[in-house]
Amino acid sequence: MEIKSKAQQMAVMGMFIAIILLLAFTPLGFIQLPFIKATIIHIPVIIGAILLGPRYGSALGFLFGLTSLINNTMAPAVSSFVFTPLMPVPGTDSGTLLSLIVCFVPRILVGVVPWFVYAGLKKLCNKRFIEPIWLAIAGIAGSLTNTLLVMHLIYFIFKDSYAAVRNIAVDTVYNFILGIIVANGIPEAIAAAVLTAAICGALLMTGKKKKEA
Repeated sequence: MEIKSKAQQMAVMGMFIAIILLLAFTPLGFIQLPFIKATIIHIPVIIGAILLGPRYGSALGFLFGLTSLINNTMAPAVSSFVFTPLMPVPGTDSGTLLSLIVCFVPRILVGVVPWFVYAGLKKLCNKRFIEPIWLAIAGIAGSLTNTLLVMHLIYFIFKDSYAAVRNIAVDTVYNFILGIIVANGIPEAIAAAVLTAAICGALLMTGKKKKEA
């Protein structure tokens, strides 16, 4: 669904902004699984990127990061210091601006990577029957962009502090992070694949029918 009208773009953008805020500040943004809560807040960013392009998608990703910054500042958990400079790093009396890298860079890229993945795959095969597969792959790419970048940036920037708050040995931090990637990342990627294919597929089909009418 190519949205060329500026008014349409702004209307769709406003809709996705409202959805992100609703998911970020209510329990609706989380899916309760047997052992963890998987987030779906990144999914409207992915869908928005595919429908509107990477410029709007990166703006939605920035909003996603901003909601994370606010949540981790207003309702901090033990590891909130990795997402907000307003929470002191363990062993110090102040936060660090490096947390903004963890908080914003992966989320902005969530609004960029899916569009390029989807556009690239469509160039390989632009058949309507295979489009849901491309959408699902783009959804997975966006979800894993968030999970892999966030967790690896935590490891490279905050390894020692993260080990301290998790009460684990420093040399086991990466294995611990891999466990989180598997436990959280896989369910979130599956949710992103299913919802991106279903929602984007329906919207793209609607757009094509309107063009043909």
